[in-house]
Amino acid sequence: MTVSASSARYLPESANLSGRASIGPVELRRGGRARAGSYLYEGHRLVTGWHSHDLHQIQYAIGGVVEVETATAHYLLPPQQAAWIPVGLEHQATMTPNVRSVAVMFDPELLPDLDIHDSRARIVAVSPLIRQMMIHALRWPIGRPDSDPVSDGFFQTLGHLVFEALDHEAPLSLPTADNPVVAAAMDYTKAHLTSVTAAEVSRSVAVSERTLRRQFDTATGMSWRTYLLHARMLRAMALLVAPGASVQKTASAVGFDSLSAFTRAFSRFCGETPSSYRLRACDSE
Repeated sequence: MTVSASSARYLPESANLSGRASIGPVELRRGGRARAGSYLYEGHRLVTGWHSHDLHQIQYAIGGVVEVETATAHYLLPPQQAAWIPVGLEHQATMTPNVRSVAVMFDPELLPDLDIHDSRARIVAVSPLIRQMMIHALRWPIGRPDSDPVSDGFFQTLGHLVFEALDHEAPLSLPTADNPVVAAAMDYTKAHLTSVTAAEVSRSVAVSERTLRRQFDTATGMSWRTYLLHARMLRAMALLVAPGASVQKTASAVGFDSLSAFTRAFSRFCGETPSSYRLRACDSE
């Protein structure tokens, strides 16, 4: 099945603007009564803006990388991973250039027997079966006028498979912080991954290194050094799936002078080498 429509048509015009201002609830069904459905985004970079909706959502990057932000975490969505966004959770998604991403939406009433109490976004591994079902779901857009027994049965099955996958959450996120010093330090760190140091970060936010480390640990539960490593690994995962990427270039881009040191760090974080990750991720597109 070939689908070429862009999901941007389901978002209000202001959703293409970045920033912290909330767009508010987004009505993806456009007045329709479908109990579940899908939409596809393929195209240029898009920042949806902060919004929520009255549906559960599972977002999957078929190609490229999607980033999802909530009030408590910043999630990376590389190929073969999906983001679960529960009903009512305010979030913002960033589609990188040349991304192709499918989302499936579920009315909570369609899955009444699923005990979903966790209000966090989560990243889960997508099995080949879930991947194929999400792509197949594109034949039922979320904006269609109504449901039917066949589509409802299909989406109920998919919903149960996704719910089972939530037990195997992937640690592909960075914390956020309300502390303005820590938040500014995070922004500076992510913007200078190639060669950033704690001394540079502390100067940029006008506090001592000791104060920075103490406030960082208090606000996030992790050290600044751990945050830096995780930020570098998540950036590396995104870079490795880009066209023309290489392991050597990626290692340098995220601040590793030694290819062997980068390979060790990446393997500990992801459970596989950068080369095998790139091969697997590119084969999935």
